[in-house]
Amino acid sequence: METLEAELDRARELAVADLADAIEAIGFECTRCGACCTGYEIGEGTGSDDGDEAGERRSDGGDNGGDEAGKRRNDGDPEREPHTATVFPDEVRDLTAAASETFDEPYDWRDVARPMPYGLHEGRDGDPAGETFEWAIATDDCGDCTFYEETDGRGACSVHDDRPLVCRTYPFSVALGGTSQPMGEAVDGAGMVRAHECEGLGLDIDRADAEELAAALKERAIRELEEAIGVRNSYDPNASDRTEGDVVVFDSEGPKRGDGTPIDEE
Repeated sequence: METLEAELDRARELAVADLADAIEAIGFECTRCGACCTGYEIGEGTGSDDGDEAGERRSDGGDNGGDEAGKRRNDGDPEREPHTATVFPDEVRDLTAAASETFDEPYDWRDVARPMPYGLHEGRDGDPAGETFEWAIATDDCGDCTFYEETDGRGACSVHDDRPLVCRTYPFSVALGGTSQPMGEAVDGAGMVRAHECEGLGLDIDRADAEELAAALKERAIRELEEAIGVRNSYDPNASDRTEGDVVVFDSEGPKRGDGTPIDEE
């Protein structure tokens, strides 16, 4: 099994042109269906990444536009699982600044990100407790990404220019150990590129867009491996002892509380 450092070296050596060739061969165009930004009904299936602690959830792969999707998102059905997408610590800060500017009101860490749910449990007071790795984009009461907007059945991102790498590169990932498989197992692939469930797969993509997506995909693979190495190196098994039962999130910057505050910060 390759070490994370070896996989990181492989990620840095990926040729953007080769990734773009693979993306062109698979084909893709965003249809703005909203499936990758919204929660899903329990029973639609889940997927996990290559790590031990966190996985990305699978969204509805069918027609998620129109009135029926809107009803599913707005009816408050408790049987819906929330959208789950990994976000890096620096991306949380960037999103916080972007949202504050976009909506002309102050946003903080909790408005933008939540602890990755995998590994957590319900504490004695009913709040989440335990340890987890990574952060997920915050969701609304219906389980949709907090930045997702929909008009006449077509989805949009309210912070599109500042969206995280996992959103910029969906529905693709690269076949390297230590990198994530967003929204479940691959359904197609070419070369080092894996494609995950999305109704836009198979549609034509021009070369410029394929190269832009490929460059972001390489960047994400590198960042995921750097983050995994940082988490491993900064892991503190005694961090939970200093939180008085609060959630502990281990990221590359060290252990944090559920509100993003470093545990050792006075």
